[in-house]
Amino acid sequence: MFVQPRAMIKKYGLKSATMCLWLFCCHAFSSPIMLNISYVKLVQQQPHTLSKILKKPDDSGYSGAKLAINDSNTTGKFLQQHFQLSYYAEEEISKFLPLLESEYQQGKRIFIIDAPIAQLVQINRWAKAKAVLLFNVSESADTLRNSQCLEAIFHTIPSNAMRSDALAQWLLYRRMNKVLLVHGNHVEDKQLATSFKRSAKRFGIKIIAEKQWDFNTDLRRSAQQEIPLFTQTMQDYEAVYVADKSKQFAEFLPFNTYLPRPVIGSAGLEALAWHSVIEQWGATQLQHRFTQLTDRVMNEIDFSAYLAVRSVAQTVHKIHSNESEKIIDYIRSDAFELAAYKGRKLSFRSWNQQLRMPLALVHPHALVSQSPQPGMLHPVTELDTLGFDIQESQCKSE
Repeated sequence: MFVQPRAMIKKYGLKSATMCLWLFCCHAFSSPIMLNISYVKLVQQQPHTLSKILKKPDDSGYSGAKLAINDSNTTGKFLQQHFQLSYYAEEEISKFLPLLESEYQQGKRIFIIDAPIAQLVQINRWAKAKAVLLFNVSESADTLRNSQCLEAIFHTIPSNAMRSDALAQWLLYRRMNKVLLVHGNHVEDKQLATSFKRSAKRFGIKIIAEKQWDFNTDLRRSAQQEIPLFTQTMQDYEAVYVADKSKQFAEFLPFNTYLPRPVIGSAGLEALAWHSVIEQWGATQLQHRFTQLTDRVMNEIDFSAYLAVRSVAQTVHKIHSNESEKIIDYIRSDAFELAAYKGRKLSFRSWNQQLRMPLALVHPHALVSQSPQPGMLHPVTELDTLGFDIQESQCKSE
């Protein structure tokens, strides 16, 4: 088919005609590309919380990946590129790694992993010497980005250190330098507390006291009596940081502390990659598309899975190849940039494969701020003021 450039310019205008011609050329002269991405989830029992409204939807993560597939195919149809998503949910730990191996033997090479730290470590060992592209979309543990480095896995979910740094920067910016630290008695709660201690030291925040919550009382009935007594201290504090990953008690701290102070961390003001209140940089349109697809709001796990799929799709759009080795090399290169409704392009850190990004500081119904905070300086990018920078990470770039 012959395209008449003058007729197109007359009908559509110069800019639109140029775009149409570019898309036509790409469609006419590029070979069709098919790419299958596998979403593999280890189904875990959700921790008990005092409120049913805090329960995470069962399709968290997968729904974000589905939306990313739809968005990627919108562009891909002009480039003769088509993306497919397969979903696998395994309840038995012993069958989780064999599931990946089975998919690998069938030719699958790109996997989105929704699983805890133990399985991610196993998968990393399994992936050695294999040309597979793996994304962690749900595990925030710092050890995976600092000491127990996973060379084969990219992280699109923020680390605990990134969240703690984002909140500590806000405390510094607001000149709230004295903090009461409260944490639960679970391992993951203590990990969050350790992460905040690191951030407090990094940004000059003083922890005036540390307390562990290990009460078994029903706070729906006794919060007004229990929490003020628990949060009473010898010294004054300007904020309360609470580390309670499963939210068993954290949501009862705001407005119940002994001193009327803001609560941050696992309740009150939270540092998240995504929240339904984010509206800038085209986020409203993304939120709308997700709600139309799922009839609920997009959460952070959904967004992390969305970023994983879009990282692959944008790379395929750019390099016009579905070979996993080429996709991995490009994502690891300085040329890779991901448009992600954050107001700036995102990229992966070379030393620990963590996606660097701004974090939203939100309470349940509004966006309060965004970190990095104003005035945070860095020799390369201020995004590396969130989380483990290359100098402090034990992971080393290749």
